[in-house]
Amino acid sequence: MIRPVAFRMNEQTAVNNYFQEDLDLKNTEINQKAQQEFDAFVQELRGHGVHVVVVDDIKEQDTPDSIFPNNWVSFHEDGTVCVYPMFAENRRKERREDILDILEQQGFAINNVMDYTEAEEEGVFLEGTGSILLDRVHQKAYCALSERAHEELFIEFCEDFDCFPVIFTANQTVDGQRLPIYHTNVMMAMAETFAVICLATIDDKKERKNVVDHLKMDGKEIIDITEEQMYHFAGNMLQVIGANDQRFMVMSSAAYNSLRDNQIKAIEKHCAIIHSPLDTIETCGGGSARCMMAEVFLPKK
Repeated sequence: MIRPVAFRMNEQTAVNNYFQEDLDLKNTEINQKAQQEFDAFVQELRGHGVHVVVVDDIKEQDTPDSIFPNNWVSFHEDGTVCVYPMFAENRRKERREDILDILEQQGFAINNVMDYTEAEEEGVFLEGTGSILLDRVHQKAYCALSERAHEELFIEFCEDFDCFPVIFTANQTVDGQRLPIYHTNVMMAMAETFAVICLATIDDKKERKNVVDHLKMDGKEIIDITEEQMYHFAGNMLQVIGANDQRFMVMSSAAYNSLRDNQIKAIEKHCAIIHSPLDTIETCGGGSARCMMAEVFLPKK
């Protein structure tokens, strides 16, 4: 997780992240509030025995979205690190080799780096586990296509990582128009035995049926959320492991409070819930709890 030092609304991502809103506050105040939310969130995770590696952002870089590292990097069980091409130019500075060094110092083994960043030169993007939802157990990858998730590169990723691609388009209503949702992980969250998904965003019935069929085939319970709940980031969750191998579904308090009792019970059948308030980060950044965590599956040395 990357602790912010210059967090604000990123004008370069607002063009197609319709979740972002401007707060009538100075940038210094916004950053201060974001830091408080970040610190409380990390404390909540660690309080449940989740191992969190925190790295400070670099102020001189001026990277307002650095708090969302899962878009530029992913870590895999075979020791591979994957680095991704980013839509916004000012987000490309978030990619830092020193973070890989820090993970190695923490005892993780890095055997290989897959670098897709050259695709930026052709205007082709694939923003990490924001764009790609991995079912690592069943070797499947789900992707909602958008300006930040190009089909050809996604298929190349699936070939490289031996994953079966499940491709669809997810839309949201913006000023009366149905437009692509910028990242798959705001409308869908993958856990070991269940998936939280906003099926109403998949307008094409065949695509929707295909996604549902794949989830059911792999024995996942489907917990369907509404578009309204999605706007409260109820699709932006991540399952993590805490003390004694206990599983937790992590989300923001806004996401948690948007869920109905039966949806909470459905999640809690599978694992406990951790939630923390992330209002400033969600409003200005257009991302939430899942975006803030780049989960580390690297083997130990």
